[in-house]
Amino acid sequence: MSTRDVPVPSTPDTLDTPDTPDTRTAPDSGTKTATGTGAPGDPDQAAFAAEWEDWHRTKDARLASEHGFLAITGLHWLAEEPQRFPDVPGAWSTGPDGVTVTLDEGTELVVDGTAVRGRYGFGVIPEREGVDAVWGDTVIEIAKRGGHDVVRPRHPDHPLRVDFAGTPAYTPDPRWVVTGRYEAFAEPRPTTVGASVEGLRHVYDAPGRVVFRIDGRELSLTAFNGHTPGTFTVLFTDATSGVTTYAANRNLRVEAPGPDGEVVLDFNRATNLPCAYTDFATCPLPPAENRLPLAIEAGEKIPHERRPVTP
Repeated sequence: MSTRDVPVPSTPDTLDTPDTPDTRTAPDSGTKTATGTGAPGDPDQAAFAAEWEDWHRTKDARLASEHGFLAITGLHWLAEEPQRFPDVPGAWSTGPDGVTVTLDEGTELVVDGTAVRGRYGFGVIPEREGVDAVWGDTVIEIAKRGGHDVVRPRHPDHPLRVDFAGTPAYTPDPRWVVTGRYEAFAEPRPTTVGASVEGLRHVYDAPGRVVFRIDGRELSLTAFNGHTPGTFTVLFTDATSGVTTYAANRNLRVEAPGPDGEVVLDFNRATNLPCAYTDFATCPLPPAENRLPLAIEAGEKIPHERRPVTP
């Protein structure tokens, strides 16, 4: 494969990972809402499980795509002094004019379809955005995270990707489909959260919160804007975190509210962020208020790659 034929990754970092839109009809009312009886062999339950399986298979395929997050082999923080890294060509640096690479003679990168050689400047990269450079079958992501310029190469033959066997999850159960309401804040609230990388901070505007009830208990979660306009992303932890689910965070996509503010939270579709699989991600942590005081026994569990190895 030539350097000009390699696709670039389409998965952005942090919390705005694209997801398959949820086109299901919202329940009419209720709190913890069952869309089927859950009895073995029940047609509604079978259809619900089949739909979830299809969604989860698509989600894992995207994660393990040729240049997805599982292909990342390093997270390199740039400085003014040029540095070389083992999994990318050239010497990399950053400064007031942005990221620069100086390539060795005979080496080229392809940026936006154009081959570049020698010294090349990527310019100043905005926060949470990035540029991709192709090198052979590798895609090199040049991005800014938490105010810092980084380089992350994505090698399709990385063992983490090659050996990926799927993400374990709870058996889908309609009782974890919960109807709630969206309450917009008077003004979006700038919200600073930690990150999976120690010392890093992310700042997001929270437009509002979602309020819902489980077992008669009213709960709420601060929401951030989702990848698709009008949708929301909710980061949370709960009593399963660090036990059966990833300790740092899980992510839940919430579709745009109805005219009356009604939203549906399907905790069966609570997913891991990339940091659950790799140390080379900079995922945000949930706001402090998004730590639920009960066990959400639904959605994705701790990845196989993060489980302790039994001697």
